[in-house]
Amino acid sequence: MKRVKKKSTRFQVINKGIVLDFTKEPEGGYTVTVPSLPGCVSYGWTVEEAIEMIKDAMQGYLKVAKEEGLLIPEEIEQQNKIATGFSLAF
Repeated sequence: MKRVKKKSTRFQVINKGIVLDFTKEPEGGYTVTVPSLPGCVSYGWTVEEAIEMIKDAMQGYLKVAKEEGLLIPEEIEQQNKIATGFSLAF
């Protein structure tokens, strides 16, 4: 029986200490999550679109986290302090 090596459908992008987990979906596109922000999930047809979408999701997550007084991970907080109006540079 011949084994077929399956291409990985998962990968990570790490930028300035922030980890993004990508999953290539069978129907197309990419789901992206931020492990340090539980429940922060988005989707895009391309990796670039997924990055733009997760940046928007992260902004919403951080707004609610601040309103609720929740802890924000240090690597995310550092980017928040550096950026004007919080815009992640990926």
